[in-house]
Amino acid sequence: VQLQASGGGLVQAGGSLRLSCVASGTFSSHTMAWFRQTPGKEREFVAAIRRIGGNAGVADAVKGRFTVSRDNPKNAVYLQMMSMIPEDTAVYFCAAGSPPWGSRSDAGLFHYWGQGTQVTVSS
Repeated sequence: VQLQASGGGLVQAGGSLRLSCVASGTFSSHTMAWFRQTPGKEREFVAAIRRIGGNAGVADAVKGRFTVSRDNPKNAVYLQMMSMIPEDTAVYFCAAGSPPWGSRSDAGLFHYWGQGTQVTVSS
């Protein structure tokens, strides 16, 4: 399985970006997620969505501003980011795995990772 993330870039505070992640190869993981990381810090959970069913959720830090969605026929997951703030600046990674829903924020339970895409929010 390979994950290809795209859509990062530079945006002003208050602006929006949409990240995309497409999975290729034999794909059986039931959860796709987004994490982000800044230098010197651990990878931080942002959002997750199940490929089947209605389970979807975002971290408290982005609630009300970010939305996660999926397109199963395309093996794709998206992260719509709005009302962005400088604290959203990070490298964003998509991931695929099969963790229990209650453990969706645990990066160690995701087996497949994309290459990361840089998001920079200027003040």
